[in-house]
Amino acid sequence: MPDPDAPEAAPRFRDKPVSFVRRSGRMSDAQERAWDELSGTYLLEVDRDAAATSIRPGSTIDPAAEFGRAARLVVEIGSGQGHAIVHAAAADPATDFIAVEVFRAGLARTMLDADREGVRNLRLVEANAPEVLEHLLPEASVDEVWIFFPDPWHKTKHNKRRLIADGFPALAARALRDGGVLRLATDWEDYALQMREVLAGADEFEAAFDGEWAARFEGRIMTAFERKGIAKGRDIRDLTYRRRPRTP
Repeated sequence: MPDPDAPEAAPRFRDKPVSFVRRSGRMSDAQERAWDELSGTYLLEVDRDAAATSIRPGSTIDPAAEFGRAARLVVEIGSGQGHAIVHAAAADPATDFIAVEVFRAGLARTMLDADREGVRNLRLVEANAPEVLEHLLPEASVDEVWIFFPDPWHKTKHNKRRLIADGFPALAARALRDGGVLRLATDWEDYALQMREVLAGADEFEAAFDGEWAARFEGRIMTAFERKGIAKGRDIRDLTYRRRPRTP
């Protein structure tokens, strides 16, 4: 295999579409200041590979070193403006949290709110989630993975961009410790059914709920996004899965 750091090495490219379109939205003055002043506290610096939001294989972090302690670790994928994870981190200072998001304005807003609340058990990653799960996080290092209201890509021709699809459970299972929990929520029925079908076929996971859907996760604060879905008459569906023990 050629050395990826060699000058003559050919560039590598992602082999499948990502679950987002990274638009260059302008940040407010407050968000710009937050990025400049708070990134050193909250943002994890990562080695890039094929793109601005990629993770170079082999660039795994040490969560205990990043947080200065060994503690439970929760990772939220697609943290948006950070309302859910900042609230969770403030409410549970004994647990460490990592927010994964590709939109810089959302990350800046998360830093602002976290700093205002005095939250220090939170770190942010500006990166593509599957690469975070595959490369950045150590195997079996995460206690819970949260994915709340991922982009449904509701047009059939765009369904291939959905995050929860074939191949994703193996990445989540790699990062989760044995007995770790994967929490999902969506207000899009078709996507909820797809999530359930995908996880039902994943040998690494077992359902942690009875019936068709899991109860609403009490640790998820009600956000404006969720209220909007409810106001439009869409049902909020939760799913919860537990990572089965690894085979020797």
